[in-house]
Amino acid sequence: MSDKLRIARQFISALPFSEALNMSLEDLDGGVAVISMPYDSKLVGDPRTGVIHGGAVSALMDTCCGAAVMSHPSNPGGTATIDLRIEYLRAAKPGQTITARAECYHVTRSVAFVRATARDEEDGSPVATATGSFVVEGKR
Repeated sequence: MSDKLRIARQFISALPFSEALNMSLEDLDGGVAVISMPYDSKLVGDPRTGVIHGGAVSALMDTCCGAAVMSHPSNPGGTATIDLRIEYLRAAKPGQTITARAECYHVTRSVAFVRATARDEEDGSPVATATGSFVVEGKR
C-alpha cells in the first residue's frame, strides 16, 4: 500500500461523519479516488422501501470528490467544497454497498474541478452522478 493511500485512509477514518457512515477508501491515485459505503439500516430514507437516504449518497460523493482533489498530481494541499451538483438517477438497491469514483480532471491556482459517479452492486448502472468545484489550498 502506498504512503499516500495509507495517509488518506487515516484521514477519512478520522472524519467523524465519514466514520459514522462507515466509508472506506478503496483506491486513491493521480486525482482519482474510490470510496465505498456499505448498506446500513440507520441510513434508510424510506422505511417502506429500505432505500438509503440521498443525503448519505451526497456525503459519500462529496468525500470522494475531495479525496480525488487531494490526490491530484499537482499536489494541492487541503480542499473544501465550493459547489457540488448531484443528479440522482435511480434508488440504490437496499442491502447493497454503494461505491463512488471521482476524478479531479482540472486544477487551477485556486479551484479544482471534479466529476463523480456512484454505483451499487446491482448492475453497474449509476445511482447518481456529480460535478463539483473545490477550493485548492497550498498548491505548489
